[in-house]
Amino acid sequence: MKLLQELFGNGLLNEKNRNELQKELEKTGKTEEEIILEKKIVSEEYLFELKSKISNVSLKKVKAEEVPSDVLRLIPEEAAINYKMVPLAKRGNIFEIGMVYPENVTAQSALRFLSRQENFTYEIFLITFTDLNNLLKQYRTFTSETKKALDELQQGKKEILGALEINQSHAIMAEEAPIIKMVLVILKHAIEGNASDIHIEPGRDKLRVRFRQNGVLYSSLLLPLSVQFAIAARVKIIASLKIDENRIPQDGRFSAKIGGKDVDFRVATFPTLYGEKVEIRVLDPSKGLKSFEELGLKGKNFDIVKEAIKKPYGLILSTGPTGSGKTTTLYALLQILNKNDVNIVTIEDPIEYSIDGINQSQIKPEIGYNFAQGLRQILRQDPNIIMVGEIRDEETASLATQAALTGHVVLSSLHTNTSIGVIPRLIDMGVRPFLIPSTLRVAIAQRLIRILCSHCKKKVIPNEKMKNYVLSRIKSFPAQVKKEINVSKPLYIYEAKGCELCGFIGYSDRMGLFEVLSMTDELAELILKNPVESSILKIAQKQGMLTMEQEGILKVLNGETTIQEVRRVTEEK
Repeated sequence: MKLLQELFGNGLLNEKNRNELQKELEKTGKTEEEIILEKKIVSEEYLFELKSKISNVSLKKVKAEEVPSDVLRLIPEEAAINYKMVPLAKRGNIFEIGMVYPENVTAQSALRFLSRQENFTYEIFLITFTDLNNLLKQYRTFTSETKKALDELQQGKKEILGALEINQSHAIMAEEAPIIKMVLVILKHAIEGNASDIHIEPGRDKLRVRFRQNGVLYSSLLLPLSVQFAIAARVKIIASLKIDENRIPQDGRFSAKIGGKDVDFRVATFPTLYGEKVEIRVLDPSKGLKSFEELGLKGKNFDIVKEAIKKPYGLILSTGPTGSGKTTTLYALLQILNKNDVNIVTIEDPIEYSIDGINQSQIKPEIGYNFAQGLRQILRQDPNIIMVGEIRDEETASLATQAALTGHVVLSSLHTNTSIGVIPRLIDMGVRPFLIPSTLRVAIAQRLIRILCSHCKKKVIPNEKMKNYVLSRIKSFPAQVKKEINVSKPLYIYEAKGCELCGFIGYSDRMGLFEVLSMTDELAELILKNPVESSILKIAQKQGMLTMEQEGILKVLNGETTIQEVRRVTEEK
């Protein structure tokens, strides 16, 4: 009863309460920890920090999704539940073992037995009930389901592979087939974890499954390499791809009802040294189509974009590297523009989300139907608004510019690092400089950053290095923006902490960092004379444009994200 005694000594329990709790312990057989938390005498965090001091065992915070499944398998699920202990990490042949009750003699004996049987050494850490329960969920929600499917697969492997190798109609197996269940478990886990992408990657001796959550890839599962063909074939079947073709990349898509909602998946296969890599993009319509407010475009930048799309013609470009949210931004624009009195036609690769009221077309390069060909055909469809998925070549750039000149609003994406880089890039693609001022309305460069979890973000005073970083960036802000900023004294920022609601990551979603370049008379004059990036940047900043880093600092001051996130996406590696 050391914990109760310690709480009494710290003045958190009076003698009467301590005696009552001791009697309840004897009567119910519960542990001190369970009774203290049930009565809400102190928080779980405080209790386990106190226990760590008393027991001299280090307390370790755990992010359940970062514990690899092969590490979890070291201790069987039943033993983990019974002895309240789970493996956390592996360093060489040493395993870190998390225990709620490291003082439990029976649990210690069970751990010693396992270490002799599996030939490993270990180091014990104290973990909380919450962390234990999250890790037990990992057992139940993913590892145990895939293990069960694997066991079934081994029993009927010949029949299943035989069915897969015959043809597509014979390959559609019964609902209980292990491969179907395994693929379904992977898809379900991705949806439940809000993953944007699934990577199924064959290696030398294992098949690795990784999920991209909030822009960061996490390893989630290792499977025997022997199931690689069957899983790849199953995904190909549901995506209507050729299962007997594994020499060249293929693209496809499919829809499925998972967790009560319809979700679209885009599939891309890629031949590698050890087999086909499968990449699955998760396209959840309830999350993919967002308003500009949800995307994080606010204030002056939002006003500039809204003003640009009111014009009856002109070119609006979204720019940034792959995976920066360009398509999502274009869809947000289309939702604003989508009205009964306009004809909107798009040419895309691929069509990520279906939007009612818009005529969407998918390019097919294998039959000669590319962006340039599609754009020519769109102009014969009497459009008011045109969206071209991407300007990739001189022909498409020329056609898009001509369309913008002849009375159409043209939306498209481009690969440049900044909004400033759009102008020299268009010139490089053969667009004549004198056409740019009269066609380009606005260029929107962007990156995606993770948003702090509102339930657990921690307010702190930054260290000297971080403080200097923030203040030095504020000095370079346009004068108008500086007037509107209210910097607290002392300066406060927020840090990621982690809680059950955000999966102990500290971040809950993503938003855009935007850099919006608007065409002005002064800028038009420069483009005709000397359109180099450094000169364009000077004029743009003079006119009040915020760079992505500067906008990131504003989001840090507003408590929306961290300095680490801003630097991660804006600093060149």
